[in-house]
Amino acid sequence: MIINMNNMKFKSLTVCLDMRGCPNRCRHCWLGAAPNGHMTASDLEAAAEQFRPYADSFEIFDWYREPDFGGDYRDMWELCGRLSDRQTGHFELISFWRLVRDEKYADWLASLGLKSAQLTLFGSEETTDRYIGRKGAYRELLQAIDILLCHGIAPRIQAFVNRENLSELWKLERLISELRLEERCREIGADFAFFLHQGSCDGENERLYDIRVTPEDIAKIPPALAEYTLRYFGKSDLSGVFGRTEGELCRELLADQSTESLAGGSPVIYIDRDFDAYPNISAPESHWRLGNLKRDGAGKILENYAMNLSPAQHIRSTVPLCELASVGNPDGRALFSRDDYIIFLLNRYCRKKSEV
Repeated sequence: MIINMNNMKFKSLTVCLDMRGCPNRCRHCWLGAAPNGHMTASDLEAAAEQFRPYADSFEIFDWYREPDFGGDYRDMWELCGRLSDRQTGHFELISFWRLVRDEKYADWLASLGLKSAQLTLFGSEETTDRYIGRKGAYRELLQAIDILLCHGIAPRIQAFVNRENLSELWKLERLISELRLEERCREIGADFAFFLHQGSCDGENERLYDIRVTPEDIAKIPPALAEYTLRYFGKSDLSGVFGRTEGELCRELLADQSTESLAGGSPVIYIDRDFDAYPNISAPESHWRLGNLKRDGAGKILENYAMNLSPAQHIRSTVPLCELASVGNPDGRALFSRDDYIIFLLNRYCRKKSEV
C-alpha cells in the first residue's frame, strides 16, 4: 500500500473506543483484561471529528470489548450512526450481562433486525464461570439463550477448547440436546450453529499456551460437536479448523526470509480508556501502540500505522520470518493457524527485544 502522507486518505476507516470496558475478565480474550474506563459522548464525537477527514468511508463504535455494556446503549448506537458514514447493522456480538438485567434490551436488538447472537461456553458451570471470570456467568448464559429464542434471535454457541476443558465437552453436547437448541432454532426459522476452536494465542489466551490443544487432543472431541464445527467453518477435516503443529510451522518459517507490511487500506483502530491507539491486529500491548489521540492526534496515529512505525509493525516489516521463528519451538505440538502463529511469534519477539 502506498500512502501519500501529504494527502493521507484511506478507502475506509473504523475507529473503536473502549468507552465502558467489559463486565467480564475472560481467560480466552485476545484483547486482554484491561481495567474499565469511562469515556464520554464528547470523547466519541471528538474522535470522529479528528479521524473522519482521513477516510472516504468512516465508521465509529463506542466499544471494542463488550457491546452495549453502558446503560446508555440506545443513545450511543444512535450517536455512532450519526457520526458514521455507514452503519451496517448490529454486530452478532451482544452483552449477555445486559440481556439478563435489562428486559428492554432484547426487544431493542430484535427491532434492529438481529437474527443471531453469539454466546461463549467452556464446559461445566464451574469451568465457564472461571473462564469468564465472574460467578453466575454460566447461569446467565442459559438464561440468555432462552431470552434470545423468545425474541426470535438464534443463539450461536462458540466454545474455546484447551487441554483443561477437553474432558468437559460432552457436557456441552448434552446441554445442546437438553435445551433442544436445534429444534427451537428451527421453530423461529433459523439454523442452530455451534463451533469449537482454540482461539488465537494472544491477549489473555496466550497465558494458556501450555495447555493449547494438540493433534492427539482433537481426536477426543465428541463427534457431534466436531460435526457442528465442520459445518460452521465449511471444512471437511478438523485440521482445517485447528491448524498445524507449532513444530511444523516453526520449522517452515525458519526457512522463510520474507517480511510483510501490516498496514492496509481499510484500518481498524482501537482507542483505549487512556486514549492510546492500537491497530486491531493483536492485543493492545505497548509494542503495538501508535500514539495517543489527545497528545498526538489522529493524523500522527494514522501516519504511524501507514508507515509501520509501531514497534511490532516495524519489526514485522523489517525482520524476516526466519528470525521471528527463533523464539518458537521447533518440537512444539500445540496447534495454530499459520497467521495466528506468526502473530504469536511477533509478540514474543517484541517482548524479548524490549528486555534487551
